[in-house]
Amino acid sequence: MNCEKCGGTTWIIVEKNGVSYAKRCECYIKNKISLLEASAQIPERYSHCSFSNFEPTKGTEDALKISKKFVEAFPDVEVGLLFMGPPGVGKTHLAVAIMKELIKKGVSCLFYDFRDLLHKIQSTFSPDSNEEEMDILGPVFDAELFVLDELGSKRSSPWVEEILFYIINSRYNSKKLTIFTTNFLDDIPKKKKETYGFFQDLDEEPLIKEPTLEERIGKRLRSRLYEMCKTVRMSGEDFRKKVKQGSYRF
Repeated sequence: MNCEKCGGTTWIIVEKNGVSYAKRCECYIKNKISLLEASAQIPERYSHCSFSNFEPTKGTEDALKISKKFVEAFPDVEVGLLFMGPPGVGKTHLAVAIMKELIKKGVSCLFYDFRDLLHKIQSTFSPDSNEEEMDILGPVFDAELFVLDELGSKRSSPWVEEILFYIINSRYNSKKLTIFTTNFLDDIPKKKKETYGFFQDLDEEPLIKEPTLEERIGKRLRSRLYEMCKTVRMSGEDFRKKVKQGSYRF
């Protein structure tokens, strides 16, 4: 159906201060945004995420401020973001909220879960596959903003490290911005070790038994992330647990 304003040309003539000029019709902008939303591959689970429905806590309010400033400053932003913190504090929520705001500005964005991306790349190795590796990686390289969710969620191997470095390095060299989310920290909080009811002054043990992000993805990759991303630490309780518990009826 042709637009009543532009007749399907996507251009309209406007006049300002006695001067006539052509500008894009609203239908073109709306259609472009719809195409960008479809190609962004935001999972249905996160389709509701926005800044307006993010509920900040003491441990996440700074992350919200940084996210909003990132959108306001785009494209004059030099580095991406690395949201780091325990599950359920809103890392993916903020990453998707940033994507949706930038899509409104006409920015091409792409979302991938770390494990899903690796699985899709591996599937191209099958003789029965109709896709080649670059069919998957091409959009990853080209997107103006790429969001890689759950970084480090798959155990590292030489192949995983190599493909991840290939992606990160390609975007780094092209000056393309990337946002990462991860549950793995750079340092594990420790507590004094208790022995026979007494706390030892020198001995410490980790509060949680988890590897660091560097141990999960390798030193070379973590070093590159320091260069291309601002680390945004988030903390707090798992919001999803509270929502789930609150939904129970007895």
